[in-house]
Amino acid sequence: MGDYRKARTRIEVSVGESVRIIRELQELSQNQLATLTGIPQSTISAIECNRVRLGVERAKVLARALEVHPAVLVFPSWDVERESAA
Repeated sequence: MGDYRKARTRIEVSVGESVRIIRELQELSQNQLATLTGIPQSTISAIECNRVRLGVERAKVLARALEVHPAVLVFPSWDVERESAA
């Protein structure tokens, strides 16, 4: 059993990766998310690849469609437990 590496409890996730992960967990394609939000599929792709900044208004629209709080998208690496202890 000593030959394995223990899994990390936290990983760093970019804003774009956060959008992609949540979208995929909800089994939505980029085209479906584009239809739900009115944001072009090409822009969603660019956000997910971190080529375009998410921005506050897009975060609100995407969060509403994905049924999450906008902070989940904007601050994906924020550690609630660590920050609340400070």
